[in-house]
Amino acid sequence: MKVILNKDVKDVGKTGEVVNVSAGFARNFLFPRKLAEEATEKKAKQWEHLKSVAEAKKKKAVEERKSVLSKMNGTSVKFKMAAADTDKIFGSITTSDISRELEKAGFSVDRRDIHLDEQIKVLGTHKAAIRMGEGLEATIQVVVERT
Repeated sequence: MKVILNKDVKDVGKTGEVVNVSAGFARNFLFPRKLAEEATEKKAKQWEHLKSVAEAKKKKAVEERKSVLSKMNGTSVKFKMAAADTDKIFGSITTSDISRELEKAGFSVDRRDIHLDEQIKVLGTHKAAIRMGEGLEATIQVVVERT
């Protein structure tokens, strides 16, 4: 029996693939769990249309991320922190702090997309990479000054 997979199924196939499985497996496992549906000509055409729409949306999202990252590249974020005489700050600057400061500057960046080489615990200028998947990356400066 030919079925179109709605979700990835281990040892069977990936989402969107048309695979040939036994009738019992489809009827007793795949259909009740809504992991697949029978591959009729109408459903195959409908699936192809949905796939092309999803592809277009993904392409548009990648273009938007590229434009945001190009604007953000080289941006500087400043923090004023209390520090000891050895220039070591009390606490540290986290990716959440950087995300909030970027939000104030008009850039919406999730903290999980911000990558630091090492924790920021001293005064000075540090670099942070912003990676948004698909090989898209920007570098910003994080400046930590004494209050």
